[in-house]
Amino acid sequence: MEKILVVDDEAGILHSFKKLLGRYDYDVITASSGEEAAERAAKETPDLVIMDINMPGMDGLETLRKLKSLHPGLTAIIMTAFSTSQKAITAMKFGAYDYITKPVDNAQLISLVEKALAVGKTNMPVSFEAEVEEGDAIIGKSAVMLEIFKKIGQVAESNVTVLLSGETGTGKELIARAIHQHSARSGKLFLPVNCAAIPEDLLESELFGHEKGAFTGADSRKIGKFEQCDGGTMFLDEIGDMPLSLQAKMLRVLQDGCIQRLGGSGIIETDVRTIAATNKDLESMISAGRFREDLYWRLNVVGIHVPALRERKEDLEDLADYFVRKFNREFGKDVRGVSSGVLDNFRKYHWPGNIRELQSAVQRGMVLCSGNYLSPEDCGWMSQTRPSGKGDTDIEKMLSGAVDEILRRSGEDVYNEAVSNFEGLLVKKALELTGGNQALAARLLGISRNTLREKMGRR
Repeated sequence: MEKILVVDDEAGILHSFKKLLGRYDYDVITASSGEEAAERAAKETPDLVIMDINMPGMDGLETLRKLKSLHPGLTAIIMTAFSTSQKAITAMKFGAYDYITKPVDNAQLISLVEKALAVGKTNMPVSFEAEVEEGDAIIGKSAVMLEIFKKIGQVAESNVTVLLSGETGTGKELIARAIHQHSARSGKLFLPVNCAAIPEDLLESELFGHEKGAFTGADSRKIGKFEQCDGGTMFLDEIGDMPLSLQAKMLRVLQDGCIQRLGGSGIIETDVRTIAATNKDLESMISAGRFREDLYWRLNVVGIHVPALRERKEDLEDLADYFVRKFNREFGKDVRGVSSGVLDNFRKYHWPGNIRELQSAVQRGMVLCSGNYLSPEDCGWMSQTRPSGKGDTDIEKMLSGAVDEILRRSGEDVYNEAVSNFEGLLVKKALELTGGNQALAARLLGISRNTLREKMGRR
């Protein structure tokens, strides 16, 4: 359970935050002053701090500095009564993740908390040892992985840009985090940005920020990711999805470290190391006119190719054992490992989703496992999956009859009804399999607890 420290000198706000966040299964601790916050953080080690910027005694800025000196990787959200507060902007430069304006919208707060906690996890330690007890580890003894480990050591101390290539799910972000952790910037922010996940018309504002009135809906000044990440490392995932119109501005940042907020006239200098990643063939995109060649060479000062899991199957057993230990800690279980039957299935499989798919397979098995070792029955889908890639076809055949029946019934809203019914069935089965444990059911479905509750409310 993630632990959140809420800091405010108003008892009513502390009470309301504790009540709201508690409904979403967060462990909430509170402090009514900056001094008390520093004491609580030293004892409790929270995953996230939500703090008012205007407090008597040690204010939010001073407290943020204090907390960051004690816990450099701590993620903080600042609250302010004024959306244009210069203090809030300064707090972002001091390492705050984001700031929100009072009164706080509950839905906005929960969404922001989930995002901030996810970013906080990306700043957890990265180890090259399978015995790591917290954080993430890069697992592998294969020759290709040993070469990557050497590359990380060679490039970490410099400030050169790095381009990571490889299929989706191979662990490119983990490699980027390892480079950051072993660099002189390790005490500063590591900030991942998925260029494919942010709508094209919002990506420029996310990266560079905007001034109040820059466009419809820009009700206040927004600090962009580059300003927020000053002194740290920016990880630009799915760089191949960055629109051409934005690539020219990205090139300027890499050349001279200068940005300009949307709607602003001032030039802002930033010191950010950039690591980019892609699962696309950028050279082919250059030939097709969909990616700038000058930007490619700016990004690809050092290139590291991260291999697909099928190219390093000798690492499968170590990876599976690592995920079993990881989910033992997370689920409070004591599973000793994976059975030989599971390993046989793993070795025969093609792994189109790579390590991310392997993690999901082990996670699902761990939720359902009641014995000492993960069995093929726990990973039921795996026992029926063949290397030929017919798994998707088998699922399609199973659903085909139901689809035919739905279409025969017809109706004006047949599509929405079918999607709603199938979604409801998924939620129901996930809750049955996990004995009604919402946290485990959400993990099984690959959604947040907040999203699960919303879907349960529709049933």
